[in-house]
Amino acid sequence: MRIGVLTGGGDCPGLNAVIRAVVRKGVSVYGHEFVGFRDGWRGPLEGETMPLDVQAVRGILPRGGTILGSSRTNPIKIDGGVERIKDNLAATGVDALIAIGGEDTLGVAKQLFDKDVNVVGVPKTIDNDLNATDYTFGFDTAVNIATEAIDRLHTTAESHHRALICEVMGRHAGWIALHAGMAGGANVILIPEKPFDIDRVCAYVESRFKTRYAPIIVVAEGAHPIEGQMTLQAGELDAFGHVRLGGIGEMLAKEIEKRTGKEARTTVLGHIQRGGTPTAFDRVLATRFGLHAIDAVHEGRFGTMVALRGTDVVSVGLDEATRELKTVPVGRYEEAEVFFG
Repeated sequence: MRIGVLTGGGDCPGLNAVIRAVVRKGVSVYGHEFVGFRDGWRGPLEGETMPLDVQAVRGILPRGGTILGSSRTNPIKIDGGVERIKDNLAATGVDALIAIGGEDTLGVAKQLFDKDVNVVGVPKTIDNDLNATDYTFGFDTAVNIATEAIDRLHTTAESHHRALICEVMGRHAGWIALHAGMAGGANVILIPEKPFDIDRVCAYVESRFKTRYAPIIVVAEGAHPIEGQMTLQAGELDAFGHVRLGGIGEMLAKEIEKRTGKEARTTVLGHIQRGGTPTAFDRVLATRFGLHAIDAVHEGRFGTMVALRGTDVVSVGLDEATRELKTVPVGRYEEAEVFFG
């Protein structure tokens, strides 16, 4: 069997570990042949490929990013995009496709499966917001990076008596902000799932200063205030219709300074959370996902995604995985006295 592999959407620590596991087991155990599609869905759309054999995946386990490249190409929005992909898969002799990505990449995979393309999905997102899996690889690395940043912000905040805001990724789901904020001892955590009250945020800031300690606020990029409190700027849309986010941290700093008279500064971690070597947890999880993905292809379990349930890796339907996002159940964590603004 000749199998295509692609990585779509934002890059993520652990992608190379998946590719390595898929190819090594696929070649040595099953005798399959592989071809890599470059830059996400643009690869099969344009017929852009690269060799993908055991030699090509040597030494890539600890590397961040993806040797295949990635993009946010959406073939569903392109006239004749699905047919072009099917024609290019046939032209390159590809019998099945392993798509590694998040909600958008796997949403396309689901639609291709509905049009008779043999596809298996692997969940990838630092946001940990894919449904039907307890964890996605890349999340642990992102949380560790953000936590280390928060640890460093504590000392400089106290030295200068400033309120410091750490803006992390998280468009619709606040998992990174929640876990990094809890691990880093943040005083306020703002997530997209619950609109925040800027008055309460400022009250916490002033209360923290009264104890002679400086406040640390962790905010997800998709967090937003209660309607009417602050005006947020709308950004341009990407190929999947998502607004390009960024800037909530700086707006929050200005509002805190205006309302409290205290100096506030923002650190935006941005793509730092995506870059660099994956943690041991993410390397192991990504490897397990890759091994199970090639098993699913070999056994003909198409239209599925590998997923972590407890400590087991299982197969779930792509429809279940992409039906809705997995967001933070706010009430569960408020019982643990975590303040969400």
